Amino acid sequence: MLFLVRMEVDWPKDMDPEAGRALVEAERTYSQRLQRYGKWRHLWRIAGVFGNVSVFDVDSHDELHEILSNLPFFPYLNIEITPLARHPSRIDAPPAAPP
Repeated sequence: MLFLVRMEVDWPKDMDPEAGRALVEAERTYSQRLQRYGKWRHLWRIAGVFGNVSVFDVDSHDELHEILSNLPFFPYLNIEITPLARHPSRIDAPPAAPP
């Protein structure tokens, strides 16, 4: 199951700088592990925003929820999730059955 996930960080203005650096490193480590395992398929920064758009490839809604809720940034994230389906005009899509 593919999901487009938009995440924007609502960082506390009074966040301790050292705690912030530790969170950033933990987030990087966690997200890179998910990318290596193929769960976090795409990760794109949104220009001018402390956030990203990502594509996740998971087996269930529950797996996506678990992945997102375990993000170190999770308490500070505003998240929008859109389920994705293959488009029939993709060049790598199998031919559609005739109508």
